Amino acid sequence: MEILDILIVGSGPIGLNCALEAKHNNLSYVIIEKGTIVNSLYHYPLYMRFFSTADKLEIAGIPFISAAPKPGRQEALEYYQGIARQKEININLYEKVLHITKKDGIFEIETTKSKYRAKNVVISTGFYDIPNLMDIPGEHLPKVKHYYTEPYPYARQKVVVVGSSNSSVDAALETYRKGAEVTMIIRHSEISGNVKYWVKPDIENRIAEGSIKAHFNAQLLEIREHSVIFKNEKGEIIEIENDFVLAMTGYLPDFDFLKNSGIELQGDCLNPLYDPETMETNVKNLYLAGVVCGGKDTHLWFIENSRIHAEMIVQHIVSSK
Repeated sequence: MEILDILIVGSGPIGLNCALEAKHNNLSYVIIEKGTIVNSLYHYPLYMRFFSTADKLEIAGIPFISAAPKPGRQEALEYYQGIARQKEININLYEKVLHITKKDGIFEIETTKSKYRAKNVVISTGFYDIPNLMDIPGEHLPKVKHYYTEPYPYARQKVVVVGSSNSSVDAALETYRKGAEVTMIIRHSEISGNVKYWVKPDIENRIAEGSIKAHFNAQLLEIREHSVIFKNEKGEIIEIENDFVLAMTGYLPDFDFLKNSGIELQGDCLNPLYDPETMETNVKNLYLAGVVCGGKDTHLWFIENSRIHAEMIVQHIVSSK
């Protein structure tokens, strides 16, 4: 069996960048991806726009041309999947990595389709695949959605949106404008300060005029088939009629996968241990790249500030040969 120089887990923007760096340095590599190319971006809301400008989303110096100041999901898919085609990046799609073990200095990787051996492994799996659950009764009812794609299914429905982040605000505004009766349940005292600056006044004005109801310092307690129960800021228990719950409570990396790969997780936020100069973890020749580096602190890393991980990793591998 061939021993690869690098096996990359995940074909997000940073995983693609790692592959391009490996190719540039004449290293043998493969990306293993459980879905399609840039799978997480594919599952973003259909009309989502990035906070970053196009130049901040570029990888490998390849220009990202966008007509709008802030690119949207479709433009990003065209850009990254276009790079994968044009550069003939070696990717195995719809194949999930199950186990990473190390024997005699070589990694053995088992997937749903095959087995591989590699001198180095890069985990670049992001954090979008596992919802941050609320662990309340009724959370697994079919009416509860942890992923939001578009507003049309919620026309004329009573919708509860949980959270006050960008995804929550986008879901609330879009469903409201398609005729939903929207109620937001928010743990904090105000809309998150991280909400896109051109959207934040919109949601605040809709709440102020009463078009969207918002309960601040509130907690969702239970989801029932035709209602939800929450505690408001006064401590009162309230039940309201409800058709759908959009639980925009965030997402988490696959901590079990990281831990089972031998990576040490630290503190309450389960921050993976790695060298910030090389991105190498406590397991020699096993690297992290992209937003997976942040543990539960998923707001720390974005495409624009983790693009450099690819060059750091590959240069460390090359200098160690």
